[in-house]
Amino acid sequence: MDLSEGPLAGTREDALEDGPEDGALSRGGVLEAFNDSAETRALLGRLQVEFKNRTFWESALQRFRVIMDKYQEQPHLLDPHLEWMMTLLLEIVQDETSPADLVHLAFKFLYIITKVRGYKTVLRLFPHEVADVQPVVNMFTNQNPKDHESYLVVSDKARDAAAVLVSKFVTRPDVKQKKMADFLDWSLCTLACSSFKTIEGVIAMDGMLQALAQIFKHGKREDCVPYAATVLRCLDHCRLSDSNHTLLRKLGVKLVQRLGLAFLKPRMAKWRYQRGCRSLATNLQVCTQSQREPQTHAETSDSEEGYNVPEEVESVTEQLLVGLKDKDTVVRWSAAKGIGRVAGRLPQELADDVVGSVLDCFSFQETDNAWHGGCLALAELGRRGLLLPLRLADGCLPRGLLFVLWVPGCQSWKPRVSFYTEEYGKGLRVVAVILKALTYEEKRGACSVGANVRDAACYVCWAFARAYEPQELKPFVAKISSALVIATVFDRNVNCRRAASAAFQENVGRQGTFPHGIDILTTADYFAVGNRANCFLVISMFIAGFPEYTQPMIDHLLTMKINHWDGVIRELSVKALHNLVQRAPEYSAAQVFPRLLLMTRSPDLHTRHGSVLACAEVAHSLCRLAMQEDRPIADYLDETVVQGLKQIHQQLYDRQLYRGLGGELMRQAVCVLIENLSLSKMPFRGDTVIDGWQWLINDTLRNLHLISSHSRQQIKEAAVSALAALCSEYYTEEPGEVDSIGQEGLIEQYLAELQSPEEMTRCGFSLALGALPGFLLRGRLQRVLAGLSSVTRISPKDVSFAESRRDALKAIARVCQTVGARAEGSPNQVVCRENASQVYCTLLDCLSDYTTDSRGDVGAWVREAAMTSLMDLTLLLGRDQPELIEAPICQRVMCCLAQQASEKIDHFRAHAAHVFMTLLYSAVPNVPHREELEKLFPRSEVVSVNWTAPSQAFPCITQLLGLPTYRYHVLLGLTVSVGGLTESTVRYSTQSLFAHMKGIQNDPKALESFSGTLLQVFEDNLLNYRVSVPLLKMLDQMLANGCFDIFTTEEDHPFCVKLLALCKAEISKSKDVQKLRSSIAVFCGMAQFPGSVRRKVLLQLLLLLCHPFPVIRKTTASQVYEMVLTYSDVVGTHVLEQVMAVLSGTAWDAELPLVRGQRNHLCDLLGVPRPQLVPKDWTWRDGR
Repeated sequence: MDLSEGPLAGTREDALEDGPEDGALSRGGVLEAFNDSAETRALLGRLQVEFKNRTFWESALQRFRVIMDKYQEQPHLLDPHLEWMMTLLLEIVQDETSPADLVHLAFKFLYIITKVRGYKTVLRLFPHEVADVQPVVNMFTNQNPKDHESYLVVSDKARDAAAVLVSKFVTRPDVKQKKMADFLDWSLCTLACSSFKTIEGVIAMDGMLQALAQIFKHGKREDCVPYAATVLRCLDHCRLSDSNHTLLRKLGVKLVQRLGLAFLKPRMAKWRYQRGCRSLATNLQVCTQSQREPQTHAETSDSEEGYNVPEEVESVTEQLLVGLKDKDTVVRWSAAKGIGRVAGRLPQELADDVVGSVLDCFSFQETDNAWHGGCLALAELGRRGLLLPLRLADGCLPRGLLFVLWVPGCQSWKPRVSFYTEEYGKGLRVVAVILKALTYEEKRGACSVGANVRDAACYVCWAFARAYEPQELKPFVAKISSALVIATVFDRNVNCRRAASAAFQENVGRQGTFPHGIDILTTADYFAVGNRANCFLVISMFIAGFPEYTQPMIDHLLTMKINHWDGVIRELSVKALHNLVQRAPEYSAAQVFPRLLLMTRSPDLHTRHGSVLACAEVAHSLCRLAMQEDRPIADYLDETVVQGLKQIHQQLYDRQLYRGLGGELMRQAVCVLIENLSLSKMPFRGDTVIDGWQWLINDTLRNLHLISSHSRQQIKEAAVSALAALCSEYYTEEPGEVDSIGQEGLIEQYLAELQSPEEMTRCGFSLALGALPGFLLRGRLQRVLAGLSSVTRISPKDVSFAESRRDALKAIARVCQTVGARAEGSPNQVVCRENASQVYCTLLDCLSDYTTDSRGDVGAWVREAAMTSLMDLTLLLGRDQPELIEAPICQRVMCCLAQQASEKIDHFRAHAAHVFMTLLYSAVPNVPHREELEKLFPRSEVVSVNWTAPSQAFPCITQLLGLPTYRYHVLLGLTVSVGGLTESTVRYSTQSLFAHMKGIQNDPKALESFSGTLLQVFEDNLLNYRVSVPLLKMLDQMLANGCFDIFTTEEDHPFCVKLLALCKAEISKSKDVQKLRSSIAVFCGMAQFPGSVRRKVLLQLLLLLCHPFPVIRKTTASQVYEMVLTYSDVVGTHVLEQVMAVLSGTAWDAELPLVRGQRNHLCDLLGVPRPQLVPKDWTWRDGR
């Protein structure tokens, strides 16, 4: 928020953090000057020359609009250039010889400038000579022969301009006597006859309200006062506050405040608070700031004793106060400015009463709209010096002061003799309500409101910094600085954090009394606070290093954030609390923990969830601090606290709070608590609470399928982490020895759960087995690996259980890393010669998992986990026992990774390439072609390759086609990329493949080897739809691109013969339209090969011309027609025209008997035997 321009209007109260908030910086304010000056000058200079060119007219207008729109947020950059732009355009308008179309075009350019910079600035640059009056009047006459009144009731921008014009016109000294009364009478009649319930009425009322507001703004007070009361009564009868149109309510408030200013004499309130002078030079002449006394006048001036306030001012003030509570920001903002303007003309006592009414907006019975409007009004009052320092402290005038009191709701200002008492001003302290507004938030359904209130409260703090002397705000520095720091680092909304940072900066610069202000500003600047996680976890830790802010920050997290409705905020808050308690451990132990333990019993779900998480984090943080300081834990956590932590699970269990949707949050929170208390080494060994914790973990993992999908992963990870910490701490009697009591059946129970019919149960217990510590796995390793391997295998009943296979693969890798490797060890203890190959086979088999379901390629999750597990296992063995990595296994690993790195999904391709390069440049033995690979992929260059970008990935990976070991797998991966659907993947993979083919085009031996590999891929994946259809598409492109032209010199080349046989086998009895259409293109491409292959290809095409599917017949005829034109030697010249005539002139989607005759005619023309119709064997059920 740019606080020099006021608070953000239209803040969305509960907007989520603007889209991805982390790292997203505002683009506003990036321009430094009007950089398009030369282009704009040239554009405007060509208008008179080329305006007749309609194309130039439209393009110039569009280009000028684009240029100006760039400066919508920084229109002040145009100011140095407005004069010459206006001059160029006005010269066209003022030239009597200019055609009407050119003048119209010039005014369009003027409108664009006015729209961007605003009419107030542009208006000053228009000519004001007398000679220009008549031409302007003529223009009005030519545009519309009707009188000027019609422009106020039109629906376009002419209405706004007409309002400004009529206000300037009727307030002229020579016009007001004759026209002002008549115009006001017409305006009020139109206003009274219009209704905001119709479109026409809204338009008319808009124009009238704008005109009236402008007249009372520009007119002299003595001219407007006679009509003000009448206008106010008419406005009251319109009841604009009941309208749903924001603009009408805003204009109503604007007009009301102008009427109020008309009722009150223009005067500078002598009682207002003044801080120095606006002149910097004058301020510098004052000796020192400490010697200056603020120029305030708290006492009533003699000149105010006889000041008469009209009764209508009460109605004006009341309407403005109501406007502060309007549902739209623009109305509240206008009302706040009106409050400031009107209060500046009231006597001190009455103005203070208005301040009191504004402070009534800050009741918790009021809505967020009232709070927002109240903040805006306080800011306006403060920056105008109308909020006296006495109001900051106790919200009152000096005790015993006699004043005239205005009672809201009365019809007149009633003088009352009253003495101020403490009870009257109780709870109305300005600083107190602003501090509340800085943290204001109300939950509404699944979200909250209050962001705009906090933003406006920051604006108040910014305004106060500029309005008051440092000694006035000195008593409140500690509270205001702490509140602004808290809003800067802990507010949920980025705009509020940035507004608080700006307000803090203004106070540091203007007041100079904020503790450690410069240091904090250096860290918590505008850009740094844009990242929410950075604010909570990094900046807060830095600021908490200053003792003035530590305790307020901890208290704020405890009271406002750990019970926040947003789960992300709760989790960030407890992490921040984990960091901050180390800055004040004694205070946290004495004050924070008792409150947290009490909050764990709260009936509110969010409070209960956040407090349990906070207990976990604070306990762990204090225990870590005690260990670092070599102090006993009891110094920070006494017996009462330890017992309270131990009872949390049982209390929740007894109250049945682990059930339902709320139970999901509590399970996750208590799992985090178990993990942190275990890591903190709490003295619970042998306690019954351990059995309760174990039950919760097991029950959570067993019932994961009952948990909502959006929180399932988080709960699963929390339970697994809790299990790992629990077992490591409490299931050993001596270091490394298993506690046999009650734990003999733990692994057997988990292995049995791996066969559960629920996929999520398999996922949970697979990861649980992977998280077990080594002392529980040793002696049972073979059974654990076998059980996890069984989960990775696909069976008909669990083919869609991709997530369980993924988690089982992760568990296998984690188990191997936990137990370690020893070549000659026992297979029940470590990874050794006897079980290493079995583990590798399990992982490698999962790289061929291409399962798909309604979610898409779910097998990709399994393949990604398999690649990661292969990398972890291989790096482990390469580091500890390289002899376990045999050459065949290493070759298969690298080849499979190369295949995955050449496939079509960007994310998984990049992951495969990362694993491939990691293994290549590590201490892994037996990597095939290591030297060639290091030359193809230099480490310095590979680092900069973006493997997710097809344009960078495929040129690199296709280099492996030159290495025989990798060719098969790379070609298999490229097949699905070249024959895929994604345009960028297809384009770059095809280009890379053709580049490789071009390199071996003249090398028969290399081409023979490549073609043999290609046929092998086809043969191995025959009838495999995932590969065969893309392969047919790839063959079509290769044949059309002439990749196999060298084979056309030999009749019946083995490649062509085998390719034809494979294509026939692939489409045999197929009803798949896409496959058949792809095979037609391949058959047409194979017609270029001479010999008997050509005749067989033509026969296949002629058979397809009578396919049962009409679309196949039409596709075949079309592509055969193109084939005949492309390959001139396929059809003899003497029958070419007849063949083309039959192909193009036959309706191939007609009935089969009609089509069959034309097909047979083609067979005769091409010299191909007519296909014989095979009769179906109609056998009756009784044998006849």
